[in-house]
Amino acid sequence: MTLSELIRSVVRDGPRVQLAVGDDWLQGRSLFGGLQAAVAVAAMRSQVPAGLPLRTLQMTFVAPVPAGEVRAVAQLLRSGKSAVHVQARIEDETGGLLALVIGVFGTGRESRVRREPVLAAAATGNATPLPFMPGITPNFMQHFRVNLRDGALPFAGKPVTTNRFEVGLHEPAATSEWHLLAIADFVPPVALSWMDAVVPGSSLTWMLEILVDDYETQPADGWRVDAELVAASDGYTSQSTWIVAPDGRPVALSRQSMVVFA
Repeated sequence: MTLSELIRSVVRDGPRVQLAVGDDWLQGRSLFGGLQAAVAVAAMRSQVPAGLPLRTLQMTFVAPVPAGEVRAVAQLLRSGKSAVHVQARIEDETGGLLALVIGVFGTGRESRVRREPVLAAAATGNATPLPFMPGITPNFMQHFRVNLRDGALPFAGKPVTTNRFEVGLHEPAATSEWHLLAIADFVPPVALSWMDAVVPGSSLTWMLEILVDDYETQPADGWRVDAELVAASDGYTSQSTWIVAPDGRPVALSRQSMVVFA
């Protein structure tokens, strides 16, 4: 199922949401992290006023989320004048915790402080496709159209510190909240480019800061995703990623703690 089809299939029951997800959205043994986040935020939406923008997301991946019935339940933590804090749990069929997510939703406010992010110039060289290869690349990648614009592909045996991709989904859709979360979590660990053979990698935590609230007019294709390996030791890596809309505006900033098993 495409991401848009999954969105339409969600069953809501108060603070709980549930949907059936196939193997095509797996990332190894677990559901693709961007989809986990989208399901969690869908549950959170039951606890906040309609249309209130998501500002930050903090996520801890506790255990693999298998394909099949995926469940999330939300809990309101605090509702202030401008910001609303909500927690969501992705749970197994017995209520066991698989992922824990904190979202902060907030209205805009007047401020004299304004600074536009300064990004590296967009890559202008030839694009190298990153294809879906069954049995080698994660299943969820079949839903994405990806080109490497700068850096090195995973398992290229090249010790790069920055990879720049052009990312989109194989569906004619506008960028909903679900699509943005999926695009923001797509990028593989830069550390995998250092490897000269296929090895597994996984995210431990993910933090996303959404910088604008008017991205939904953008197509869900042609996004720029720039990932930088900030630090690495003992098999753990820290990665920072800019997510840039097709019109050139930086929309989100991501930070991830990852592990690479090599």
